[in-house]
Amino acid sequence: MISSIVVIGSFNQDLTWSCTEFPAAGETVVGRFKTGPGGKGSNQAVAAARAGAATAFVGALGDDNFGHDAEKFLRAEGIAVHLARKKLPTGNAAILVNRRGENQIIIALGANAALAPRDVPAALLGDARVVVCQHETNLALNLHVFRTARRAGVTTVLNPAPMRADFDPRILDLTDVLVPNETEFVALVNRRGFTEKSLHALPHHDLHRLCRSFDVPTIIVTLGARGCFVSQSRGHLFIPAHTGLKVVDTTGAGDAFVGGFAAGLVRFDGNIASAARYGNAAAGLSVTKFGTAPSMPAQRAIARLLRSA
Repeated sequence: MISSIVVIGSFNQDLTWSCTEFPAAGETVVGRFKTGPGGKGSNQAVAAARAGAATAFVGALGDDNFGHDAEKFLRAEGIAVHLARKKLPTGNAAILVNRRGENQIIIALGANAALAPRDVPAALLGDARVVVCQHETNLALNLHVFRTARRAGVTTVLNPAPMRADFDPRILDLTDVLVPNETEFVALVNRRGFTEKSLHALPHHDLHRLCRSFDVPTIIVTLGARGCFVSQSRGHLFIPAHTGLKVVDTTGAGDAFVGGFAAGLVRFDGNIASAARYGNAAAGLSVTKFGTAPSMPAQRAIARLLRSA
């Protein structure tokens, strides 16, 4: 089966502690522990597959228990997997979640950092409709992937997360859709005095003008509990977040948006606004469940939420 969406990226084993409040420096608090599959690439692949798109995932794992469990999980989700085994630990993430659903995260890239161009089947990219990359793997690999995808006429989606000091802006020339969150967008703007507070204060037409300063056809800034902002050369659109949903854990909401958006691009034949609404609904549903990959919603749930809006 040909995969409409190909996600190249990370798998991390999530090690999650939930607590009432985040501990202060030097403080110990009692919490609850849970582990499960995660990583931005894997999460986005799961989100796209559950949202109804034929999806492939390309990633790197260690030859350890986390890696073997990851492969079983991804296959069980109906994802076509192309996995390179590296002599490094499988990537992992330490996640703290407080009673408000806020999170703090530390990741160790491990095998993810060793993912290389030779690990990505060129034919897989050429047959896809959408290719998605993030920043939890080798950034030079992303350039290779997007060059290959662009030559094949495949839509490229970049989620610049986490934003890194070694970010290569040349990839923006190969990006069709850029999906940063507020923090990542501020880092991309990279101008003195511009902060998330400055971003919140911008009228939509000013935010649109700022987005247009990048040579990227579509920029979608995810705004957390507020929704998302879509900027294209022909205009801009604000999509508010869905209300009335109980927030349990915001970890992975951005990945739910990206995967849902990619699935929406396929489902709605490239219509950016419809795809963004689809991703917005997927993100809203994801925060109502604990965990990252396990919280990604099914196609039926997304459709139900959109009908009720």
